[in-house]
Amino acid sequence: MSSPPTSTTLLDGVLRAQTPAPAGAPLTKPPSFGGPGSNTVHQLLLALVCAGYAVGSALGWGSDQIALIMGDFGLSAAAGAASVSCFLYSRTRRVRLRPAWLLFSFSSAMAALGNLVWGWYEVVLERPVPSPSLADLFFLCFAPPAIVGLLVLAARPVTKAGWVCLALDAWLIAGSLLTLSWSLALAQAADLDGPSVATAALTLAYPLLDIALVSMVLVLHFRRSPVNRTAVNTAVSALGLTVMCDALFTSPLMHDNYRSGQLLDAGWFAGSLLLAYAPWAAGRHRRAGAEGHTRVVHEHLPGRPSGSRPSRQPVRTPVPGADATRYPATRPITGSLAALTPYLAAAVCTLGILYNVLNGRSVDRVVLLTGGAVVLALVVRQGIMLLDNITLTQELAQKENHFRSLVQGSSDVIMIAAPSGVLRYVSPAAAGVYGRTAEDLVGTELADLIHPEDLGCVVHEVRRFLAASPQEEPTTRIECRFRAGDGGASRSSDAGSGGGWLNVESTVNRHHGGLIFNSRDVTERVRLQAQLQHNAEHDPLTDLPNRALFTRRVQQALSGRRSSDRGIALRNTAVLFIDLDGFKAVNDTIGHQAGDELLIQAARRLQDAVRQGDTASRLGGDEFAALIVGDGTRDRGAREGHILELADRLRITLSQPYLIDGNEVRVAASIGVAFAEAGLGAGELLRNADLAMYRAKAGGKGRVELYKPQMQQDVVRKAELATRLRAALHDGEFALLHQPVVRLDDGRISSVAAQPRWRSSQGVLFTPAEFLRVADEGDRTAELGRWVLEQAAEQAADRAATGVNVPVVVQLAARRLLDRSLPLGSVEALLTRHGLPSGSLVIELSDIDAGLSLDDLERRLAALRRLGVRIALDGFGGGVAITALRRLPVDVLKLDRGLVEGVVESARLHKITSGLLRIAGDLGLQSVAEGVDLPEQVVALRAMGCTHGQGMAFAGPLDEYRLRRALGRGNCPVPHGPAEPVFVGGGAGVRTAGVPAVLGGGNLGGGTALRSHDETPVPPT
Repeated sequence: MSSPPTSTTLLDGVLRAQTPAPAGAPLTKPPSFGGPGSNTVHQLLLALVCAGYAVGSALGWGSDQIALIMGDFGLSAAAGAASVSCFLYSRTRRVRLRPAWLLFSFSSAMAALGNLVWGWYEVVLERPVPSPSLADLFFLCFAPPAIVGLLVLAARPVTKAGWVCLALDAWLIAGSLLTLSWSLALAQAADLDGPSVATAALTLAYPLLDIALVSMVLVLHFRRSPVNRTAVNTAVSALGLTVMCDALFTSPLMHDNYRSGQLLDAGWFAGSLLLAYAPWAAGRHRRAGAEGHTRVVHEHLPGRPSGSRPSRQPVRTPVPGADATRYPATRPITGSLAALTPYLAAAVCTLGILYNVLNGRSVDRVVLLTGGAVVLALVVRQGIMLLDNITLTQELAQKENHFRSLVQGSSDVIMIAAPSGVLRYVSPAAAGVYGRTAEDLVGTELADLIHPEDLGCVVHEVRRFLAASPQEEPTTRIECRFRAGDGGASRSSDAGSGGGWLNVESTVNRHHGGLIFNSRDVTERVRLQAQLQHNAEHDPLTDLPNRALFTRRVQQALSGRRSSDRGIALRNTAVLFIDLDGFKAVNDTIGHQAGDELLIQAARRLQDAVRQGDTASRLGGDEFAALIVGDGTRDRGAREGHILELADRLRITLSQPYLIDGNEVRVAASIGVAFAEAGLGAGELLRNADLAMYRAKAGGKGRVELYKPQMQQDVVRKAELATRLRAALHDGEFALLHQPVVRLDDGRISSVAAQPRWRSSQGVLFTPAEFLRVADEGDRTAELGRWVLEQAAEQAADRAATGVNVPVVVQLAARRLLDRSLPLGSVEALLTRHGLPSGSLVIELSDIDAGLSLDDLERRLAALRRLGVRIALDGFGGGVAITALRRLPVDVLKLDRGLVEGVVESARLHKITSGLLRIAGDLGLQSVAEGVDLPEQVVALRAMGCTHGQGMAFAGPLDEYRLRRALGRGNCPVPHGPAEPVFVGGGAGVRTAGVPAVLGGGNLGGGTALRSHDETPVPPT
């Protein structure tokens, strides 16, 4: 690994190569929405029209008559166009400074009317314009609206002193121009010995109004509003050109020799057209700086790449301490000229006085009064400026102290880095954050303080930040690890770097070619985020990865391999699903706290059993999982054998006793194993391992089962069958058959056992052993049980109505008698509704497990017996049935099918069955042998004292028609023969297949699967 780059080659190069533009630098003009071409075309057209008019004026228009028309009516048309243009612009929506444009429109209208009257005299009446005339009135009305409009365009002061300074500036300019003009020409024009007083007043009115208009133009140039600056500049230029032409017209040199249509009219014409173009000159520009953007870089966490795309958020970025309304941001040259305005005005005034003195004339009283007023205004203005400067100095000193206090008292560290990457300033807060004083850090290379692993990301972000526009991205945010000194209060040690490091978040700003870092310690926040992330991905009890993290790691194991070895790695990658058998009993017997301790110990054993690169996880409850990553072994058989051997060792390890509170607790482990295959996703691989685990539990628990595709097919078939079964309950596809229960001594039918059958819409007849396997869910099993009970009672009532009264046996799971799916009132209402006599209904109790409350079951059975319902105990001979026999009120004992099947072949089963029958006889209970299919079984059971039998030796399940025929006969043929059974394999012979756990026929309990009755096909009812 190469050494980290030094500060000279990184930060120094970045800061020197990409120095940001200073704050006062002119910005690039943003493009208009309409494109730059449209404004250029308009400007060229305007220039061509003005140039054409100027050329025509210079050439005399070819004739005197055309010159008069163009000089009078042409100027009137241009002024009228300006008036209409300004008026239309003022009526547009969202226009700013609307009054100014209305005033300009009125001013241009006066000029248009004045030229129109002038043309009426010269062109229509063909005589000279009298003086004074109506045209003079209109021309005099041109300047006042324009002056007021310029005042509207000027930036309005916010203080009284500002308004006074504005008025003084206007007077300084106007007074100085008046002094100079009076000294040069106006004194002669004011001579009252002229033709008349009106003529003299009119002669003075034009230049005085022009002086006022020029004063406002100059004031507006220094104080113009920043809104729509292009339009304002164009309007000011147009009025300035008009005033210049007015000044030339009123000068003694041109006034007596002026004729309409001369070159001077071209200036007025151009001024009017410029004013007409002014409001539309700016187009629809985007205003730069209206909204700034701050690029927020995603916080850089150590070890995480910083290439993520940053987000943008609009923010305002005012200059700290700046007052934009009081101290507007102007260009340096403009600000200098604005400051020199009073002195320039005084200089102009002095020139007027010197002109009179040098010409040997006495100073006119008007010049003295005007000059004195100018000097007085200059003194007053300077006094106001002096007071304002004193106030500004005090404010600046106060703000400087304020910001110094903020910087020194802030908990954030403020650092200024030079373009060379050296720290030039560090705030005192560095001692509390970094454990090093500000003096120690000043002069240090910034790159030497950043963690080497984070330095590249920091340099990349700084380079990107400096390349961005300061207006679009004034700040950025960077998070990195920063070196802390020996006094760091919240240091996090990093063994790989040999020092203490803090997680620091810095807001970065540009500063005169360098950077300002406003940094804060976020180490605790980073630790908290890491802890929250860990908690979100790990089990809180065992601290193993949870399901989400385990699934993500499985996905990484399946997709994060190189293409060259991915196939081998996939074939050798396996997932183990682990379930602790008997864990629920631990919670129920010794408490949940002991169960939690068992889970913790099991997680520790699982973690120790897998390799370092593998992943052990707790999925929830007592389910765990392990990801075994492939090791590149090409022999798949050897790899599968290794994984299965590991799974078996893990099963044995997890099945070892757990020492909890001084007691040994034992649970077993069922493990399902699934190997990754090409094209198999993480979810499918986890599903396969889960299916294998459930197959291991169904196969006897405490086993290891390898996933086979047949398992998924079985699940799909079971799901399809369950969906069809749900519909069959509502579509009437179920039929109820009855199998006779006969006396073994004479073959008389003593009762019939109700057994449901499902003939699907496809014509397939399903026995309980087939469809009850998918009816384990409580709702469907309860609904089916209610249907069987209702149908059995209804058909029994119909038979009783015809004189055939035989009890009907309905098998129900013991759990169903205790839940709310079959309340006691429903059985009583059923018997009452169908009018069944006492003893007509026999409830065959099945699926009695150790988790049931025998006290509640005893009370429920006693209540049923009071209603006349007889109780039969199914599966007699099993472990739980013996316990139930001692507690429950029963009338009939039904032998377990496993005893009946081997009673002839096995001497041991023969003795067990004989003993159980003697118990039933001693208790005075009726005994029924279920599954009697062979004549030898009938003979053997009758000899042992069994009273009743049910099975294919007598009759299979019958539909209603065949049942009534059998009941009409009254009995079934019973085989007779020798009483001695023929045992196979000697007296102690035992069947090698074992005795399966079998429930009574037609089990509706939903607990375990039923064996088939092996009956012959039965036609539908």
